Amino acid sequence: MLLWLPLLSFLLLPVLLLLLLLLQPAALLGQQRAQEAGLLWLASLQHCVAWRVLGWAAAWQQWRLEQSTQHVGQSQQQALIWCLQRGQGPRCPLKGSTDVSTFCNHNPLTKATQAQKDESEGHLVPATSHQCRGGASLQATLLGLATLNKAYPNVLTPGGTACVTPTSPWPSPLPWLGHILGQARSPGAKDPRTLLLEALRSPGLRALEAGTATELLDVFSGLEADGEELAEALAAGNPGAPLPGRATELREALEQGSRGLALRLWPQLQVVVTLDSGGQAEAVAALEALWCQGLAFFSPAYIASGGVVGLNLWPQQPRGLYLLPPGAPFIELLPVKEETQEEAASTLLLADAQRGQEYELVLTDHISLTRCRLGDVVRVVGAYNQCPVVRFVYRLGQALSVRGEVTGENVFSEALSRAVGQWPGAKLLDHCCVESSILDSSEGSAPHYEVFVELRGLRNLSEEDRDKLDHCLQEASPRYKSLRFRGSVGPARVHMVGRGTFRTLRAALATCPSVSFPPEMARVLRHRHLAQLLQRRVVS
Repeated sequence: MLLWLPLLSFLLLPVLLLLLLLLQPAALLGQQRAQEAGLLWLASLQHCVAWRVLGWAAAWQQWRLEQSTQHVGQSQQQALIWCLQRGQGPRCPLKGSTDVSTFCNHNPLTKATQAQKDESEGHLVPATSHQCRGGASLQATLLGLATLNKAYPNVLTPGGTACVTPTSPWPSPLPWLGHILGQARSPGAKDPRTLLLEALRSPGLRALEAGTATELLDVFSGLEADGEELAEALAAGNPGAPLPGRATELREALEQGSRGLALRLWPQLQVVVTLDSGGQAEAVAALEALWCQGLAFFSPAYIASGGVVGLNLWPQQPRGLYLLPPGAPFIELLPVKEETQEEAASTLLLADAQRGQEYELVLTDHISLTRCRLGDVVRVVGAYNQCPVVRFVYRLGQALSVRGEVTGENVFSEALSRAVGQWPGAKLLDHCCVESSILDSSEGSAPHYEVFVELRGLRNLSEEDRDKLDHCLQEASPRYKSLRFRGSVGPARVHMVGRGTFRTLRAALATCPSVSFPPEMARVLRHRHLAQLLQRRVVS
């Protein structure tokens, strides 16, 4: 009997959806005439029905997840068949062969850089686009909403959430439900300033949403820079009715500084929802230390090039744990040893993952049917039924190398974090690195790393402060220490940039044709014009 419950729920979904759609115009009309006709009960009824629909849909997705993770080998075979049947790439002739080993033997691994080159030449349909949204994205959204509501029961109430960025943290946004679930956002609003003003007009927010943590970092930086202008807009009623009292509250909150600003503006705020992707951990740490101090963070999924590759089912567990689902897109695991990768290494399926080991993700979707090495490296920390639970640790494409050494993203970030901890009063907001050859900055000296940082709490960097990063790098990397001792590599040069520099950099990155969706945060810049953008904004 219990097995029939998810199926019964699924069959009743169309009925509830029809009722919800029929109620939507009535609820909108009721809200417009609420004071005249007392029709607020329609909006309440619509909200109740919407949650019933979402609850049943999430239960169905949870049942499907349980079944697929208990039979992971069969589920991955079905995922590959699904991709092959819908394939659009040049390997479509292999549609008739759906065996995993045959597919892998006929399709060599391709690095993400090569895949992007093929896309630019028109050989493949780009996988890093809105086309990637599908069943996995919908599953992540439905399970994420249900998980968030369970962990924070009062958050998703009418008027309780607001998204302050044009992009949504939900992999498959449900715009027709945004108004029903009480999101404080005007229909069709895309301008970041308008979205922020909408949120500021709602002091009772319980959840703050943003596409990614780096985008939210830019929102708070902009809020501080343009605080008086925003306060004037609130007082003048642009948009909406004038709110002079709220404008005063904004000015008073800003006068008290960055730390804890979110809770001063929205005293009932409980959680910040952002979408996790490469390079976001540093922004989350900065937000937790300053503007969003005292608030929980939740990401419904981990997104990489090609779509959803990880589901977050544990919002109250240590941040960064994700389940690798066995459905489409088809995921393989490539063993990684000491941040190097043998080209001939064979991949593993999800059921073969070993706890404590690190793997690079290999993704195949139905758009290109390319076995693409994403560069995202995960460490297996547990299991959910037969599927691995992982933590994303670093990206192979964000390593530094000026003399054949490999200073990985995780190694450098750890060294930088220790160095900043020794700079009195400093809080790290963002950083990027450039190999000296990109800027031609060696000038006869040994090649080295150029490091650009944006800080709070520190106006200038002393030479002693700058030297601490190089010392921390030597402690973190024996290979780097050996090269420094021989003089083959020069000391890392640290530059502090002005406020808003990385917001400008992200705007420039977003215009690049190969940018992924959502945008990952690059920690190593390979293009001269981007490096020069940072160089022009150095203040110390």
